[in-house]
Formats: sequence, C-alpha cells, structure tokens
Amino acid sequence: MFIEERNKNFIDREKLYGMIEGNEPTQSELNAILDKAKLLKGLSLEDVAALLRVKKHDDIRSIMDVAHFVKEAIYGKRLVLFAPVYTGNICVNNCVYCAFRRDNKKIVRKILNMDEIETECRILLRDGHKRILLICGESPRNNIDYICDAIRRVYSIREGNQNVRRINVELAPMSVEDFRRLKAEHIGTYVCFQETYDPILYKEYHPQGTPKGDYENRLLVMDRAMEGGIDDVGLGVLFGLVDYRFEVLALMEHANHLERAFGCGPHTISFPRIEPAEGAPLPEHIPHAVSDDDFKKIIAIIRIALPYTGIILSTRENDETRTELFNYGISQISAGSRTNPGAYSDEAEQSGSQFSLGDHRSLEEVISSMIDSGYIPSFCTGCYRKGRVGHDFMDLAKPGLIKQYCLPNAMFSFREYLYDFAGEETRKKGLALIQKMLNEIPTSEHKTKIETEIKAIDEGQRDRLF
Repeated sequence: MFIEERNKNFIDREKLYGMIEGNEPTQSELNAILDKAKLLKGLSLEDVAALLRVKKHDDIRSIMDVAHFVKEAIYGKRLVLFAPVYTGNICVNNCVYCAFRRDNKKIVRKILNMDEIETECRILLRDGHKRILLICGESPRNNIDYICDAIRRVYSIREGNQNVRRINVELAPMSVEDFRRLKAEHIGTYVCFQETYDPILYKEYHPQGTPKGDYENRLLVMDRAMEGGIDDVGLGVLFGLVDYRFEVLALMEHANHLERAFGCGPHTISFPRIEPAEGAPLPEHIPHAVSDDDFKKIIAIIRIALPYTGIILSTRENDETRTELFNYGISQISAGSRTNPGAYSDEAEQSGSQFSLGDHRSLEEVISSMIDSGYIPSFCTGCYRKGRVGHDFMDLAKPGLIKQYCLPNAMFSFREYLYDFAGEETRKKGLALIQKMLNEIPTSEHKTKIETEIKAIDEGQRDRLF
C-alpha cells in the first residue's frame, strides 16, 4: 500500500487507447493467459488488452468457459439479490443519457419523505427482500443529512419478523467528512459510476457548470470514500458512451489504483448498458453501442481479470441475457426493480423512471428461473455483519475461501424466503435445490454445522449466520 498514490489521477488516455490496438493473441498466447486466469490471481493490464483483441468465436468461447470456472471457484452456485429504492429524481446535473437530467420536462419530479421511503421498503420486505440499494439524483434536497435520516429510518423498519439487513448506497461524490458520516450509519457498499473514464468525451456527456461536470472529482471519489472509512466500494461505467475496450482497461486501472493506494480493490463492478430514457437525447443514437456478444465477452474478461470482485447486473438487461450471464461472471442482480421514486407503492405511477427496464419479472419469478438454472438465490448479509469486509473480505475472496461462507449463508437466507414468502411450487423446487447442494458437501464438521442451522430455520428461527 502506497499512501502517496492516493488522490492522484490514474488514467492515461493515450496509453489505454494505444493498448486496444494490435493483433489478436496467438493460440499459445491466449492459452497462457487463460491458464494464468485459472490460478485465480487475476490478470495484468496487458493480459486484459490482449483478451479484448480476441475476435474468433471459438476463442471467445474459451474465455467464457474460463470465466465460468473462475466464478464457480470463487462464489459457487449462489447469486445475491437486492432491490433499488429511488428516493428522488430531482437532479442538478444535465447528463445527456439520463431521464433525471435537469432540463428534462417530460417526467414528474419527486423526492420521497421518510414515511414514503418506509412505505417503499415495507413493500419490498413483504416480497422477501433483505438488501436495499438507496439511490437518487444529485440535489441539495437529498444531501447527507437527508441520506443519513433515510438510512436510519430504513434500518428501523420491522415488518413482522422481517427487516432490512443491509443498505448499500449509490450517491453522488462527497467529502471525506460526509463519508465518515455514512460509515457511522453502517452502510454496506458505496457505489458511484464514473460513467466514462475518457476525460475528453466525459465533458461532452456531462455539461460543465454542474457538479457532475468535474471529471477528476468523480474519478477520485473512491479515494475519499476509503479515506473516510468506507470498507467496500463499487465501480461502474455506462457502456455505450465510449469504446468498451477503453472502458474495460480503465476499470482495471481503477481497481489497480485502489489496490496500490489502499491495499484493497473494488468490492463490486456494475455493468449497465445505455437504455432508452424518457426525455434524454443520447439513447436515441448510442455513440458506441455494445452488442450482446461483446457484452458477454466484457463480463467474462472482468470476471477472470478481477476474480475477487462481485459483478452486478441490473434489470436493464432482459431475462434471457441475465440468465445466460449467471454462468459467466455475474454474482449479484437486482430483481423486481422499479427505477422511479414511489413506484413500489404506486405501480401505476411510472413517469419519472431513470431508464427503461428489460426484465419486468417479479422477485419470485426471477427466483424460480434461478432455481431452474441450478443457482441458489441469496439474501445473505453475513459478511457485513460478521466483519468480513474490505481487506478481510479480500483475504477470503482472493484464494476462493469466501465460498465456504457464501453457500451456507445462501442456503439459510433462501430457506427463510421459501418458508416465509414463496408459493408452493417455488418452495418445493427450492427446498429440493438446497437438499441437492447439501448432499454434495462432503461429510464433515462443516456440513454438520450447516445441517444444525437448517434445522433451526425449519423450527422457526430466522437470521442464522455462518
């Protein structure tokens, strides 16, 4: 860890664009990179640049196969579920791709009060959600005081024997002092998308004179977050703004920068593509549209390059794409989502969404599909509450040891869901999947402990942690 690396611009635009050009790797070069990836130690920037130049279908398939291997080795057959709660769509910025943009007159603007936020969360709790992402436009009306009040209110909610067990936040950049306040409210992951790492094109998409127009302020927000005590941070770009190959290399540089400066890389990376957004001009003519095939390759490359990092896929993507990508790197998904404030309590009120959804299924429909694909849905928040965060999480994730906790806690939280929320058909096949996975665990003290906790859940106990 090198403290002198902190708060310094780490993006060399010319260098990264130069690295995306060149010949495809030879078969022996490709094989060497993929063999290296199977060691679960990650890849270098040069390795990633080489993989981004791969074009042959069979070679891309090889990359995806290794991504499947890495994902299973680190995380096993579990997928974490969460839901976003949009607390407001008023925004002082004017981003050309977003419906929340200041100049958009086509949407109904709203900022939820604390009672309205509570109502939204109660509805999600009744569906079975346990993990919430609080998100809003950038405005003085949803400042740090508002956010802290919202976090406290959400954590205080009790819906029967259910409660929100972890709150992550996706918020505009802030000061170190404000991050310290977020830390004191016991948030999980702080998420902030760079949108694009290209400093020149960034200015085109984010008009100057607005807070978001400051490229470097946004670029270095994770440094301030970690200096403020935030253990886990989440990166992301909006694919379609810039050549995806540049963005992937820039994400690698950001991850490497955090490793050098703080000794801990990103907890998650999100992978949204530009979708239609009411009143936003750019989605009508996406400048660097990413095809489905390239999107799959992007996720597979990041999975093997940063094997310890959670990869998040939102409901921007349709159900078919999401289901396929479970196999090649995705480890967290939103489900049953709405992207406008107040939409869970008033589904008829859809004006004001940030973007169009691709997956409109309910939480249970998503879960049913996951079971059919052999994946166990997880509402687990055990790592956060057991202190397995930041460096401690990485120490377990990098060698693949985190799976020893992920699978049992997924079983426990999913079993709760099946008893408390699921319909009969979902419950039946979900319990069968848990039993199948339990049978595959070799007999040991570890397995006996898991069986003991499952018995406690069957007898009515809740919130069991491993």
